[in-house]
Amino acid sequence: MAVADSLQSRARARPRLVTAAVSVVGYALVFGAFGGVLPLPDLSRETVIILGDAIAAVNSVALLAILVGVYFIKNGDVQKHRAAMLSAFALIMAFLVLYILKVGGGFEKEIVVEGFVWTAYIVMLAVHILLSAVSVPVVVHAVVLGLTHSPAELRETIHARVGRIAVAAWSLSLFLGLVTYVMLNHVYGWVPR
Repeated sequence: MAVADSLQSRARARPRLVTAAVSVVGYALVFGAFGGVLPLPDLSRETVIILGDAIAAVNSVALLAILVGVYFIKNGDVQKHRAAMLSAFALIMAFLVLYILKVGGGFEKEIVVEGFVWTAYIVMLAVHILLSAVSVPVVVHAVVLGLTHSPAELRETIHARVGRIAVAAWSLSLFLGLVTYVMLNHVYGWVPR
């Protein structure tokens, strides 16, 4: 318990440093998976497909948890808001593990479509990826503040402002990720890249 209190006290004193450290670790894991640096097992085609479906399911529930969390805070229920947002954050951590396994141990899919649909797909995918990357430190900062301060203390921090930005970026990223998942896997089809 003393170790946990000490960690919380340090995180409370330096939330930006904790945010930066956690964000760098997350980015390093993703880049390590893309670069083949992480020692990940080779996955079969079936496993990659299952992981893609699992990622979509996790992201759907995470998006729902975010929206429920927004509903709760707008209605003044801080404890339920906290539970929903921490659930969403835990789901994103689960996503990160699944994504790293899928990318590092499998293959990427390329959509089989041309013209306007291809352009729309690529634009949505690009915005999804950009928002995913940009939202990491914003989401982590909101979580760090939420975990290290009481509800009364949070009113004196930038938690609400950062939280609104995090919710907007995170929700749009998840939504676009789900749209591109459906297009790729259930509407137009794909080939391995």
